[in-house]
Amino acid sequence: MSWLNYHHLLYFWTVARAGSIAKASQELHLAQPTISAQLKLLEESLGHKLFERQGRRLVLTDVGRTVLRYAEDIFRLGNELKNVVNGMPSGQGLRVAVGVTDVIPKLVAERLLQPAFDVSPDLRITCREGPLPQLLASLALHELDVVLADSPSPEPVSVRSFNHLLGKCGVSFFAAPRLAHLSKGFPRSLDSAPVLLPSDASSVRRSLEMWFDSRGIHPVITGDFDDYALLLAFGQRGHGVFAAPSVIEQEVCRQFNVSVIGHTDDIETCFYAISVERRLRHPAVVAIAETARSRLFG
Repeated sequence: MSWLNYHHLLYFWTVARAGSIAKASQELHLAQPTISAQLKLLEESLGHKLFERQGRRLVLTDVGRTVLRYAEDIFRLGNELKNVVNGMPSGQGLRVAVGVTDVIPKLVAERLLQPAFDVSPDLRITCREGPLPQLLASLALHELDVVLADSPSPEPVSVRSFNHLLGKCGVSFFAAPRLAHLSKGFPRSLDSAPVLLPSDASSVRRSLEMWFDSRGIHPVITGDFDDYALLLAFGQRGHGVFAAPSVIEQEVCRQFNVSVIGHTDDIETCFYAISVERRLRHPAVVAIAETARSRLFG
């Protein structure tokens, strides 16, 4: 079995942080040729180039960025080990970086992420929100551990990823008190009624439009939103009926002072954890997936 040389990894980590071999040599008190030779040995042992030269700069390759992330964790754990052995608090807890697509309601995202905190009392979670393609790019660079989305990773994408279905549920329709009368005769009552819809980027938007068409319902779209939180705020004000996953039905009613005027299982909202691993391994991500499947959508 070939073991990793951690001295070589330390030199690589220092060069990556310092930005150049010259600066790293000053920090490590070693000659530049020595560091260069150690980097070459590390690359040979891993079978990949870790840096490429752009002009006078050294830039990490894709593999180099992956190695750097692991190196940071290794040396962080090493410092933590020293502190624990010496009776000092580690000061470091479990870390997880999660991307959440901007079309997922915040209430759903919060419920999906909550189980991660049960894994470690010192969990530090970093959340990034954005469109799916942007988050997948960060996932490919190992800047994220997982991406939570309402649709699987699209087929024609260069990012090698795996889709893990967390669960699915129907859709509930909500209205502020001034529109609560639309519960009578639902769903026909939605014909010509004001409706707020998520943006075209949301998979549920397309499902809603198809559902309306299949029933000959023609609502008046009074707004469409990239930000689901803003959609809920306008719905709370009574600017239109809005739909949300049934799994957060109670929370929506309680937080926004609205009522359920109807429900359908003909529209499914699905939620996925997208990772670069075929099998989820990060303990916080595993907790998210297992709890979603057994309790949230179980």
